[in-house]
Amino acid sequence: MEQPCGAGAAAPLRGDTEEPKQGSVLFLGGNEVKSSAVVKYSSAPPQAAFARLQEKTDLKLPPANWLRESAKLGPAGTTILGNSKKSKPFSSFGMAYDFIDSVGNDVDVVSDSENIKKLLKIPYSKSHVSMAVHRIGRTLLLDELDIQELFMRSSQTGDWTWLKEFYQRLIDQKWQRKKKSKEHWYQKAILSKFLYYSINGDGAAQPVPSTSKQHQEGPVAGESDEAGRASWPAPFEMPSSLSEDPGASNQGLKNDFVRNILWTFEDIHMLVGSNMPIFGGGRYPAVSLRLRDNNKPINVLTGIDYWLDNLICNVPELVMCFHVNGIVQKYEMIKTEDIPNLENSNFSTKVIKDIAQNILSFLKSNCTKEGHTYWLFKASGSDIVKLYDLTTLCEETEDKYQNPFTMPVAILLYKVACNMMLKKNQNKKHYGTIRTLLLNCLKLLDNGRHPQIIASANYMLSELFQLDEPKKEDSTDFPINGNSDESYSEEEEEMPDSDENGSYSNSSDPPDDNKAVAIIKSVGELSVPEKYKSVHRIRPSCAFPVCHGTEERCRLVLNHVLEGLKSVDSSVKKEGDLPAADPSTPIPLKYEDESTSGGPECLEKQMALFLDKMGSFQKGKHSSQSGMIPGSWQYKMKLQLILKSSKAYYVLSDAAMILQKYGRALRYIKLALQCHDTYCCLCGSMLPEVLMFLCQCLTLCGDIQLMLAQNANNRAAYLEEYNYQTKEDQEILHSLHRESRCQVFAWATDLSTDLEYQLSVSCKCYEAAYEILLFSNLKKENPEQHIQVLKRMGNIRNEIGVFYMNQAAAVQTERVVSKNVSTTEQQLWKKSFSCFEEGIQNFESIDDATNAALLLCNTGRLMRICAQAHCAAEGDFKREFSPEEALYYNKAIDYYLKALRSLGKRDVHPAVWDSVNWELSTTYFTMATLQQDYAPLSRKAQEQIEKEVSEAMMKSLKYCDVDTVSERQPLCQYRAATIHHRLASMYHSCLRNQVGDEHLRKQHRVLADLHYSKAVRLFQLLKDAPCEFLRVQLERVAFAEFQMASQNSSAGKLKTLFGALDIMTKTKGAFQLIRKELVAESEQISKDKSPAEGVSPSDSSVGLNKEEVLKLLSIFESRMSFLLLQSIKLLTSTKKKIGGINEEEVVLKTNKQVYSLLLRATANKGLTLLERTDLILNLLEQLAPNSEGSNGGIQ
Repeated sequence: MEQPCGAGAAAPLRGDTEEPKQGSVLFLGGNEVKSSAVVKYSSAPPQAAFARLQEKTDLKLPPANWLRESAKLGPAGTTILGNSKKSKPFSSFGMAYDFIDSVGNDVDVVSDSENIKKLLKIPYSKSHVSMAVHRIGRTLLLDELDIQELFMRSSQTGDWTWLKEFYQRLIDQKWQRKKKSKEHWYQKAILSKFLYYSINGDGAAQPVPSTSKQHQEGPVAGESDEAGRASWPAPFEMPSSLSEDPGASNQGLKNDFVRNILWTFEDIHMLVGSNMPIFGGGRYPAVSLRLRDNNKPINVLTGIDYWLDNLICNVPELVMCFHVNGIVQKYEMIKTEDIPNLENSNFSTKVIKDIAQNILSFLKSNCTKEGHTYWLFKASGSDIVKLYDLTTLCEETEDKYQNPFTMPVAILLYKVACNMMLKKNQNKKHYGTIRTLLLNCLKLLDNGRHPQIIASANYMLSELFQLDEPKKEDSTDFPINGNSDESYSEEEEEMPDSDENGSYSNSSDPPDDNKAVAIIKSVGELSVPEKYKSVHRIRPSCAFPVCHGTEERCRLVLNHVLEGLKSVDSSVKKEGDLPAADPSTPIPLKYEDESTSGGPECLEKQMALFLDKMGSFQKGKHSSQSGMIPGSWQYKMKLQLILKSSKAYYVLSDAAMILQKYGRALRYIKLALQCHDTYCCLCGSMLPEVLMFLCQCLTLCGDIQLMLAQNANNRAAYLEEYNYQTKEDQEILHSLHRESRCQVFAWATDLSTDLEYQLSVSCKCYEAAYEILLFSNLKKENPEQHIQVLKRMGNIRNEIGVFYMNQAAAVQTERVVSKNVSTTEQQLWKKSFSCFEEGIQNFESIDDATNAALLLCNTGRLMRICAQAHCAAEGDFKREFSPEEALYYNKAIDYYLKALRSLGKRDVHPAVWDSVNWELSTTYFTMATLQQDYAPLSRKAQEQIEKEVSEAMMKSLKYCDVDTVSERQPLCQYRAATIHHRLASMYHSCLRNQVGDEHLRKQHRVLADLHYSKAVRLFQLLKDAPCEFLRVQLERVAFAEFQMASQNSSAGKLKTLFGALDIMTKTKGAFQLIRKELVAESEQISKDKSPAEGVSPSDSSVGLNKEEVLKLLSIFESRMSFLLLQSIKLLTSTKKKIGGINEEEVVLKTNKQVYSLLLRATANKGLTLLERTDLILNLLEQLAPNSEGSNGGIQ
């Protein structure tokens, strides 16, 4: 667990993250300063009490254990520099790598405690300050930039020459290395000996393990040369190539502090490295030990030093040992909170707090660019502090790698992004931050030197775009506030701070200031509370790019994938581009590709080859043509990138499918499957999710091929879409071809012009998807996908079945001369039937009753086509209803009944239920009609045929729903009316032709009358069947005439006659409809091109058959004439009074008048159809002057 320094418990490994312990609040001289420190890591052993040296001990003499390594002293013991050892130039990076969780987010500053102290002492000290500042997210990394040491190195290696020139030109023209004084080294040696003396007695001189061994036992993550071999899961693992970089290994990217402390000073959170030795033995569990020359009083700088050291390490007490010329004089205990009040070193803690806040605000306001190296510099004795952007200065030279900070910064940006990516629970809100980190990382890297990080960073960038999220999330997840690569705006970057917040250089400044990013004109300003405010929020937006659609999102993904692939490909050895021939691999010949257009038979072979290959993938065969070694980073990364591109193309294809751009959809799914093919060639074992994805790709491919088949009229447009290719797609394809021929799925992705071939390809795609689900045992884990694939298989088999059925019907219509059914037709029936049968099995296996019913219905339709094909082609007079027709019609009926059984009840799917009922009714009706019209008298007796016709008609009526209100209701009513009409006609005919059995005749008479009246009632409901209504009424009149012929009494005959005339008057409605139609037609002709205006569409849509009307009108006139004549004769000859003399005379007079008019009209051959219709309406009006409201006509 984490602990305050000095508690003595074993320290945790670096990188452990635990809740920091709340630190104490110190009250110092009335000024309240909040400070808390939590140890994140410590390599020091439990504190031992310090040995209090005897008075007069001579510190100039070395102790027996001097300079031997001691765990108690840590690095302070192994060097005579003691605890003021210089920090390494990259020490903050070592800490940042170990505590990656804190960087970029929670912590404001990461640095060595010595650098923190140096910054906070700026207003009090005349000494020079030189520090490198880097920004990662909202964290600043501070490192000492030892100009003298760097320039010494520059003269040997040639590095930093640009900075040396800049320094000499602008800051110190006469630069030379300053040597340390003898006094400096003397003081260091005495301090070192004092610390060794103070190690408590017994084990003082015992040798201890070397520092390097201690570190190996401790945190592995801290090792520099293996930077990042920590447990990064693939593909975000830290590339091993980082350690191979010659610059990285000698830059000391090692966290070799004894302690890493999370120090909160007021509202500033700092991750600080400290090597200060801590002892036990005072009044408190922990004390710091200091050596002072009694002749030199403690000054403010020393006081601040001691106070900050104790605050940072949370040490409550200071033990001071005074000496004169190396001879120990006395010890003194001082509480940490009393240090600011010591004589001669009085300072205000409030001022120190203000300095800290001002410096942090100044740096945060001006160090705005991630990846840039800033240089904070104050010359010795100067009051001016300047901040330079070294990256911008360095870019003026030829090589950006002249800046040795470039690589550590890039790696840190990468590591912070990796760390955020791995936090699955929160990474959505950090996507903008992660993207900015990675883009800034990529700007610093060179493809030739760091292909692995570039590939990995690009892969992570592609992972940020969620391909499977709904579109609406595009705008909700990420704020729409710009998509600049940088996380700050250009205006913000260039806007100078106001005067109160420090000033930028302007024309009044000395000429050497124009290179500085920002200047603190006087160090005294740092003591003024809130003199510098952080006006630049770090990462004000971190905007994730707002994608305005799926295509844009996928294109961004593919762009990053392509950059990643280029990095991988460029890093594979050049000789790998031309691999040596493998004797076990057959040389592919070009003619193999021709098989892709060889029709459905070739498809079968290709499918078999494909599934065989899929099987071989399971066994773990794989090969790379480019020579990548399986298991290498290139191999792993390329697999990930290829899979990502495959998914992006799949999403693009799906989106194009929704937009009905089927050519584009096929091109994208082709690319997705080519990516997948390459993945399969490289990958030894197929993961279930990858196989699942392949299954989805093939399913989508099947959908696209089906849509292309159904939209054949747009084929030219689709072909153009299919052949178009972007440069990006071509480059990705080029990378794929380095590994594979990408031909495994060619059969599925070709754009064919043959409809049958397209349907077959679609079917094979679904079958392949189904096979994958079967042999990879994915069926149980993905029931939804399994159901979808089976549903699509059922659907495509239905489509193919319908295609063959329509072809058979077309062949049938063309067959005129030949009497027999052709072999072609029979083959097509078999194919169609086979498809329907398989489709039904597919739907039944997933309990899809509705679709199974539809396929059974289609099979019924196929049986009816077979029946129609078997009808005799001879003249109608010889034609008889054949047994083959009966067989196929009965089979059709069986399939329709099965469909109804499959549905169970109408509620399951009313539309399908009604449709099946209608088809069943039609089949019965057709069969009955054919039997009635082409009676098989050579095989059956008349009575038998009549019975079968009657039964079939009644069954047709049973399935013909006239009551349910629907679009089909008028059709059902018409069908029912026709059935009743036909049955009535049949019984009427029987009655005419039958002699003998009176009971049977009476039965036929009743049935004929019943069906006629039902037919009339139904035809009356229809507005578009006046001719049919007229025909039924005329048949009823003929039926009445037939009955009248067998009557003997005048009264009976007269009654029947009046009944027949009444039937005629009831046809008035039908004639009115016919007249309306004729008027509309004549108006249409007169207006020629303009449509008839006064006629509503429903009225004019009847479309009269004029020949039929003329024929019926002639019959009507003839029958009316006959009936009127008969009534006149009977009324004249009879003496019997019907209902009083007046009524009889009125009727007789009316009939005579109507008869006279009718005779004259029929004699006039020049009357038009409309005029004849008007005349009939006039006559009917006279016959029934009082029956307009109840004449029974068609309303």
